[in-house]
Amino acid sequence: MTVGSARVPSREELRSIITRAVADIIPRDEFIASLTSGRALRLKMGFDPSAPDLTLGHAVGLRKLRQLQDLGHTIVVIVGDWTARIGDPSGQSKTRRMLTADQVKENAETYLRQFSKIVDRELTEIRWQSEWFDEFTLTTVVNLAAKFTVAQMLERGDFAERFAAGKPIGIHELFYPLLQAYDSVAVKADVEFGGTDQTFNLLVGRDLQPEFGQKPQAVFTVPLLVGTDGVKMSKSQGNYVALDEPPGEMYGKLMSITDPLVGDYFELLTDVPTEDVAAIREAVPRGGTGARDAKMRLAYEIVSQFHGADAAAEAEDEFRRVFSKREAPEEARDLPVPFNGAASVEIDLTDALGSAGLVPSKSEVRRLVSQRAVEVNGTPVDSTRVTVGKGTMIRVGKHRFVRIMDSGGATGAEG
Repeated sequence: MTVGSARVPSREELRSIITRAVADIIPRDEFIASLTSGRALRLKMGFDPSAPDLTLGHAVGLRKLRQLQDLGHTIVVIVGDWTARIGDPSGQSKTRRMLTADQVKENAETYLRQFSKIVDRELTEIRWQSEWFDEFTLTTVVNLAAKFTVAQMLERGDFAERFAAGKPIGIHELFYPLLQAYDSVAVKADVEFGGTDQTFNLLVGRDLQPEFGQKPQAVFTVPLLVGTDGVKMSKSQGNYVALDEPPGEMYGKLMSITDPLVGDYFELLTDVPTEDVAAIREAVPRGGTGARDAKMRLAYEIVSQFHGADAAAEAEDEFRRVFSKREAPEEARDLPVPFNGAASVEIDLTDALGSAGLVPSKSEVRRLVSQRAVEVNGTPVDSTRVTVGKGTMIRVGKHRFVRIMDSGGATGAEG
């Protein structure tokens, strides 16, 4: 393949690229025309290293980029060493704390190591915002800011909501979309990728490029992966799976996701054929061994991606040994919980473990949780409030088990 060219995708490849794990492509026809032109595109995706770990949520977009990298297109990863200090205001109800340059650099080093789990690092262009922003003068910043109005910035949903509620919006936050947009100018991006929460920022980049004599980038958004409990993925909630999780912990967390998420996790995070995913979506709601087996296949598929098939098999064997109903029914006490038709409910371990007779006092439960000696489906918990499903297995210490069952009926699949 010559420099500047890329392989034109087959009809099946193109269908997968533009339909699976895709929220929106703006403008769609323009993107398809570029992709089928044979010209190598510059595909931009930025990451603010505001925390040390990448999660499976980040993997959704990175997997899409890898698809295109395999065709010969160039991935341009922007390390947001400037914007991370501001903190992305997307979806935030209050101003985020600003990080120091040292904190950002430390986090960035772990990010770059984790990228290589999905994209080919050797074929990826890594760019730091400081390459261009360190050279900015006050005149440059003012000239950039002059290209947009406050009214345009307030079109962002989160800014508008905070403004209407009388909550403060820092002037520095208004610069965030501008700085992210200028990244596209600096690297001459053809396409920018991001989650649906980034749509506004990505479109600002598309608007800004013509001001610098560049063709506007296409905008490619992917769905946001929700956390293992079905709500927004958040490290503060503990409902995320990090790319660097040990195989056993990753497997256990994936086995704990609520049933309605199984199909989405398959679609967004695996290469399992679309026809199989459709069948899985039908099987999981019926519960029983079908739902359990689907989760086990999902956990195996994802652990294999990041740790290899041997590690995935070992994690699966350990999970079966410790949590399989077939192997430990006598050891586990059943704890009836009212689900009232829901797939999952939140319980308080200080009450639940006492009711099951596993722990003598609430203070002892809190002590065990603080020591990470309580596991839910193989994953240590750090809060006494946990989300459980029918068949969820809770282990206290090494040898005490309780299995959640629906007080209104028989148990379903583990998870």
